Amino acid sequence: MKYLTNEKLVIVGAGGMIGSNMAQSVLMLGLTPNVCLYDIYEPGLKGVLGEIDHCAFEGANVTATIDPAEAFTGAKYIISSGGAPRKEGMTREDLLKGNCQIAAEFGDNIKKYCPDVKHVVVIFNPADVTALTALIHSGLKPEQLTSLAALDSTRLQEALAQEFGVQQCKVTGAHTYGGHGEAMAVFASQVKIDGKPLAECGLSAEKWADIKLRTVQGGSNIIKLRGRSSFQSPAYQAVKMIEAAMGGDKFTWPAGCYVNNAVFQNVMMAMPTTIDKNGVHFTAPKGTAEEMSDLKKSYEHLCKMRDEIVSLGIVPPVEEWKSMNPNL
Repeated sequence: MKYLTNEKLVIVGAGGMIGSNMAQSVLMLGLTPNVCLYDIYEPGLKGVLGEIDHCAFEGANVTATIDPAEAFTGAKYIISSGGAPRKEGMTREDLLKGNCQIAAEFGDNIKKYCPDVKHVVVIFNPADVTALTALIHSGLKPEQLTSLAALDSTRLQEALAQEFGVQQCKVTGAHTYGGHGEAMAVFASQVKIDGKPLAECGLSAEKWADIKLRTVQGGSNIIKLRGRSSFQSPAYQAVKMIEAAMGGDKFTWPAGCYVNNAVFQNVMMAMPTTIDKNGVHFTAPKGTAEEMSDLKKSYEHLCKMRDEIVSLGIVPPVEEWKSMNPNL
């Protein structure tokens, strides 16, 4: 089997459902044969390793460890789902303190064991601030670390496809920006249904409001239906993000990235992005005045969460970030 690269990929939280799905997806897509599974829960980790070995992927060199030094040393790519999952009745923000403490340790491990890592994807919630925490602690350049935000946009795309009875791929420009949470900004102005602008498709204001709600609550709905948080879709999207960073097909769904410009300062947020072998690049969102107002509100929510982790001592005040990460 031909692989995209032979460089080491570490999957953090590999003993969980997202992590195990990522491991399988990486090998099915032929990204790299050198995969290290890392988790602090050894029985689950050994179970996943056994399952992957039983798949008998040709040429695979899969290892598993509970030792961070062994896992991170020599890593060129990392995907981390290594936080507590969301349960029914919880918001992503409810996970903030515990998971940001995990993210801080994760970033410290990167700085200590693999400072020359090429790209890192963070997907445990609240992803906007766990990724920001990891970035500050890791010392990496902003273009080297992204967070998963695409699910909000794919959920919007799915809802619109169902509404108009078309294949999901026929819905283009269905994007959400800002935070990966219920304060996300849902954009309609760039959407086309099989090439036709959404504004010309006769969608009522009531229907659009319902679609927005379904998009915002998409993760909560999965928890209600399956009794657990999403794992197949975040696993696949995260693997596609790392595939792009490895030099495969570019990833063009919105990704969470570090933004510090004249409009938005010192946050991780979903933007119009492209991930390729040089990392993540973003442009300014285009939308109506109402959409841009929603984006500003989402940004303000992100600032509040950022300020909360500062107050908890998980990251230093913004003006001190450069002392921890000179690339910021």
